[in-house]
Order: sequence, then structure tokens, then C-alpha cells
Amino acid sequence: MIRFLLLITICSFANNISGQITRKRDVILMGSRFDITIIAGDSLSAEKYIDQVIGEISRIEALISDWKPNSQISEVNKNAGVQPVKVDREVFDLTQRALFFSKITDGAFDISFATMDKIWKFDGSMDILPDAYTIQKAIEKIGHRNIILDSAASTIFLKLPGMKIGFGATGKGYAADRARELMQSLKIDAGIVNASGDLSSWGSQSDGSHWKIGINNPYKPQKVADILSMKYGSVTTSGDYQKYIEIDGKRYSHIINPKTGMPVTGLTSVTVIGTSAEFANGFSTSIMVLGQEKGLALLQEYPDYACLLITDSGKIIRSKNYRRVKNCLKKASIN
Repeated sequence: MIRFLLLITICSFANNISGQITRKRDVILMGSRFDITIIAGDSLSAEKYIDQVIGEISRIEALISDWKPNSQISEVNKNAGVQPVKVDREVFDLTQRALFFSKITDGAFDISFATMDKIWKFDGSMDILPDAYTIQKAIEKIGHRNIILDSAASTIFLKLPGMKIGFGATGKGYAADRARELMQSLKIDAGIVNASGDLSSWGSQSDGSHWKIGINNPYKPQKVADILSMKYGSVTTSGDYQKYIEIDGKRYSHIINPKTGMPVTGLTSVTVIGTSAEFANGFSTSIMVLGQEKGLALLQEYPDYACLLITDSGKIIRSKNYRRVKNCLKKASIN
């Protein structure tokens, strides 16, 4: 269930007529590019608020990044099969929400997919497929039912030695949501936090117009699949067309089905829109693994979220509630 997020294009055509200024900064956090845009009364204030956003995302990264050896999640992974590890309530709750997606997808979404990170490599170093035995041994360590949570003690225990959990599928969306909440608590009127395609926005551009978010179409690079007009909401895109490997003339997606250990097929990209980037993250990854039919059926149970799918043949499919949820993004907030 390794995941790559397609770029979402932010189109800004606003002229400043309100006395506010727009500042944007690009920074690498959580192993990905974050584009942070803040609208404030002056440049110095806007830059200060961007610093605070970066500080909040860095704080979350230090808690949950499994590639940081001193993070709480790394400690959980080190103690797999040994003992429960006490974690902050924030980390516990994030894990609990991730397990919610495992339950509603019957394991198509699984944060213990991190066990597969050494099996498939998409950095250009892999030129042969992993053998069936290696994949099977890795799969044996995957399973959300072997993640034991104790709410009273705020502990996480991985039952099997060698298990690992990671938040590549929801962590950046969560960070974008938290950054938005922080800015709103400080009465910052508007901004966007874009975590390599996991995006949370609030407020309006400096001229009062909505943010314009373009959803890229990998089959028609010069033409977007859709443009969203947003005030408050979140958008995430999961896809496979920019990160993959080719072996013996066959292309393999970097998005892995945790049940089979093999790359998924059928969908090239899934864009989910709604209130929370964390939840949109979970849904977009889940749908990539579940496929078109099961993915659309899943999302019908959660009408506050909608999706736009692009199949391997280039066909664009929208969920039945797509237009309604798209219109909700134009509002100041979503209840």
C-alpha cells in the first residue's frame, strides 16, 4: 500500500484589492514537498505564520515518521513482538483512525504495509521482481488485527516480531489538517497547505475569490481533469503514473496491495474531496487498492466525501455525489 501522491495544480489569478498579501514557501518535510501559502496583512506576519506551520508539521513528523529512529512510531516498530509502547494520545488516536480504514476496507488499507518497504523499491535500483517466497514472508507480517491498542494505557503493541507500521497513507494529510487548524485558531483568514497533493485550504484569495485547484490528468498533460473552486475543504490524489518500475517490458505501480504484496492495477489515479485531508488520504489509498467498483461502493457509505477516478484506459469516472460535495467546497466551512 505504498503510496505516491499526484500533483494538484493550484491556480491563482487574484489581484490584491483587500490590503492583504500572499506569501508562499516550499519546503521538504516528512520526506515530501510541502507548499505553504498564507494570506496576511503584511509580509513579516505571513512569513511568521508560515514558520509556525512548518514548526507544527515538523512536530508531527518527529512523532510519527518511521524513518526517524527516535520517533514514537519507530519505538513501536522496534518493540514488535516484545512489548507495548506508550505513545502520546495524538499518536494513539491517529493509529486508531488508520485502523478504522482497515476495518471498513477489510484490510485493503493497512498501516502495517510498512513491512513491504524493503521488498519493492522504486528508486531506480530494482531490475528484477521479488520472488514469491520473499513476498509471502513479508505478507505474513502484515495484518491490522495484529496491532493491539490499549486506550486506557495509551499503548500500541505489534504482536508479531518484524512487524512495522507507517503513516505514508494518512500522515501528510493529517499534518495538512493540523496546520490549517492551527492557523484558524490564530485567526489567519486564508491559506493552503499542500503536502505533495494532500491539500487543506481555508478562506479566500486576497481579492475575495475562491482558490482554484486543478486535478491533473496523466493521459492529457496539457488539460486538467477538473478544476475545483474552493474556500474550505481538502483534496488528495493517489496515483501510480509518476512512480513505478518497468521490468521485462511490464510496468508495475508503486501502490501495493497489502493482501497480495503485488502492485495494484485498474486505476491510474484517485482524487478524493471532502472536509479532512487525512480522511481523504485514507479513502484515496483504499480506492486505489479496492478498484473502481468496490471503491465507489465504499464511498457511498460516506456521503461527505466524493471521488474522481481515472482508469488505466484513461476514462474519467465521478462518484454520484461528486457535484454536491464539489459545491460544498465553495462554502466558508463544511459541517
